[in-house]
Amino acid sequence: MKVVKFGGSSLADGEAFSKAVHIIEDDPERWVVVTSAPGKRSSGDRKVTDLLIEYANKVIDQQPVSSTVDAIFNRYQQIGDYFHLPAANLAPIREALVNLPHGNYPDDDYLMAAFKAHGERLNAQLMAKVLNHLGMPARFVDPSEAGIIVSGTPNNATVSPITYKNLSRLQVSDDERLVFPGFFGFTPTNHIATFSRGGSDITGAILAKGLGARIYENFTDVDAIFSANPRIVDHPRAIHRMTYREMRELSYAGFSVFHDEALIPAIEGQIPVNVKNTNNPTAPGTMIVPESDFHVNHIVTGVASAKHFSALYLHKYLMNKQSGFTFSILQILAKYGVSYEHMPSGIDDITIIFDRDKLTDAVIDEICNEIQYEIDPDRLEWIDDYAIIMVVGEGMVHRVGTMERIANAVARGGMSLTMVNQGASQISIMVGTRRADADKAVACIYNEFFDQEGAD
Repeated sequence: MKVVKFGGSSLADGEAFSKAVHIIEDDPERWVVVTSAPGKRSSGDRKVTDLLIEYANKVIDQQPVSSTVDAIFNRYQQIGDYFHLPAANLAPIREALVNLPHGNYPDDDYLMAAFKAHGERLNAQLMAKVLNHLGMPARFVDPSEAGIIVSGTPNNATVSPITYKNLSRLQVSDDERLVFPGFFGFTPTNHIATFSRGGSDITGAILAKGLGARIYENFTDVDAIFSANPRIVDHPRAIHRMTYREMRELSYAGFSVFHDEALIPAIEGQIPVNVKNTNNPTAPGTMIVPESDFHVNHIVTGVASAKHFSALYLHKYLMNKQSGFTFSILQILAKYGVSYEHMPSGIDDITIIFDRDKLTDAVIDEICNEIQYEIDPDRLEWIDDYAIIMVVGEGMVHRVGTMERIANAVARGGMSLTMVNQGASQISIMVGTRRADADKAVACIYNEFFDQEGAD
């Protein structure tokens, strides 16, 4: 049995929906289908999820909502009309949209979560109706019925372990497709809570693990995952096979195909993940597998960068002799509810790297003031101009000189590195640069390891 998930671009309109339907029909193993909300149909279009957020905000602010409801319903109606669905099949979708403001929500955060989740929820209902209309028996399965239980905050939920026990009892038959909405589950008190944005990938992985799938197919709009961002490197090499941990490392640093937490359930269940293209479904795509099933062909699998970081640099002579120095810093961060990403250090220096998107200027000032007062470093500097580049590959473990090649490639490009750190797994090397240098550095590192002359 396969779990197959379709992204928003793969379900954006009737034509895209039709391609997804043919993919489901072409493989009798594709019993479980996970839907995203309809995505953009063109560059100037809006995602249904964004329209639902607008709808929620208007309800919270007590503004008129009829035009927004019409815009959302029209997206589903266009798809239904493409397949000549009877109007009676679409009426419940409009009714659900109209009734959203009247739900039982503990607060506005839960309201927002419920509104956002309906992009996927209504699209899954529509997919089941379309499949049945076309003669393929299908059943919509709501997360409440399946027992997908979550904890955490309403708009940043995590799956509860009880979910897998619940899914193990779900009846899956090869004579009907089960269609699930992605992106959300239910709290123990039966309120909708969503995973973080892009969380339909997480739902697919949860179902693959919970239902014991042979493979988890994730359909998107690219033929494969590439070794570098095509907007930075012209025609980068496609990755045909990679490991879970390579994907995790690259996702963290900006690979946009997968949400960086999406693979966790699949990893736990040791379920291979196949990233494929809805518009070219016969292409092999990229297979993501356990390390035990992987044969190393290249030193480096991919290079990725992210520019949403900042750093706090501290210098204090004999820091390494001062007991509790780092602990005192961590206590201050914990006081303000701030987590850090990385903390490379030397005998007299320490750099603490943060996700800048999670910090306000006011919190930064308070943290810096308190560290200056409590720890009294010889030098304290906040660095906003910070980017991280991840160079990832299982082949690094078996090769000497990889770091030298990275540093030399960046130096030949006329840039300097602000930080170097190798992960404990030995399959990734992290380097820091100025944000303006990040794209050029990625291109230089890619050329070192993948072009004709420097290919490993």
